[in-house]
Amino acid sequence: MRIILACLASAISSAFAIYAADAPATSPARSPSLAKGSRCFEMRTYHATTGKLEELHLRFRAHTNALFIKHGIQIVAYWVPLDQGGNYEDKLVYVLAYPNRAAREKSWQAFLADADWIAAKNASEVNGKLVDKIESAFMTATDYSPIR
Repeated sequence: MRIILACLASAISSAFAIYAADAPATSPARSPSLAKGSRCFEMRTYHATTGKLEELHLRFRAHTNALFIKHGIQIVAYWVPLDQGGNYEDKLVYVLAYPNRAAREKSWQAFLADADWIAAKNASEVNGKLVDKIESAFMTATDYSPIR
C-alpha cells in the first residue's frame, strides 16, 4: 500500500510540475497609478503600402469610420507620424476606445464580419492591398490622465 501511495504521490507531483511549467505566468500586480474603471484603449498603426496612404485615408473617411461607430467602437483620434527629418511617414496611427477588452473583441468580430466592411475593403483593394503591416497595442489610462 505504501508503494502505491508513494507512486500516486509522485505521479500527482509530476503532473503539477508539468502543469505549472506550461501555465502562463501570472500577470504583474496592478499599479496603483492605473485609473479605476478605465476604458480599454487600442493604438493601431497601419504601415501603408507604398503610394497607398491616400487611398487608405479615403477608405477610413468613406467607410471605416461609420462602420466603427455602427459596431460600438469609439474613435479617439487619427494621426500620420513625422520622421526625424519632418517628412510624413506612410503610416496611419489611431486610437480607439471600448468599455473593456471583451467589448473590443465582440465589436471587432462584428466589424470584420460586416458585409459592408468586406465590400468596402475588397473594392478599395482592387488595385492592390493598402496596408502592408498592422501593429496593435492595448492600453489602460493612468489615474492622472484626462482621458479615461
